[in-house]
Amino acid sequence: MELRKINTQDAFAQWEYTTALPAEENGLTNPYNGVSYDEYVEKVLPELISYEHPVNMPEWFVPETYYYLWDDGHLVGEFRIRHYLTQALRTGAGHIGYSILKGVRGKGYGTEGLRLTVMIAKDIIPEDEIYLRVNKDNIASQKVMKKNGARLAGEDETHLFMRIAK
Repeated sequence: MELRKINTQDAFAQWEYTTALPAEENGLTNPYNGVSYDEYVEKVLPELISYEHPVNMPEWFVPETYYYLWDDGHLVGEFRIRHYLTQALRTGAGHIGYSILKGVRGKGYGTEGLRLTVMIAKDIIPEDEIYLRVNKDNIASQKVMKKNGARLAGEDETHLFMRIAK
């Protein structure tokens, strides 16, 4: 298994993955559900790549890098690292967001993908801990986070706030 940073060489597989994700699932929103391949290559892909080193973004925007988890030539998951926290992210989505292809969930991809992502995030983020948020009803993702050393740091009505020490 390997994580690959978003890139133009893997555009077709990234497009298939991104556009197949629901518009909203388990707290992850996807505004690109259903976009055409041409729109993805011409507009979405350059935009997502630019998020790592953003220019002319709103003040609240935080640099974010997309990675894709590959296994034996198949793209099976997406992981996003937000480079630092704003107050909204500190009590919200945190540093890392991820999804696993529906047909391959429950096979360890989330656990391994998060492990690889945390290794990269430790070199990017300035905070002492990696912040994650998970829906209370998303038991599978809670297990993934715990297998990667996460501890419960708080909760609200619908979310658990998890932390992984750097």
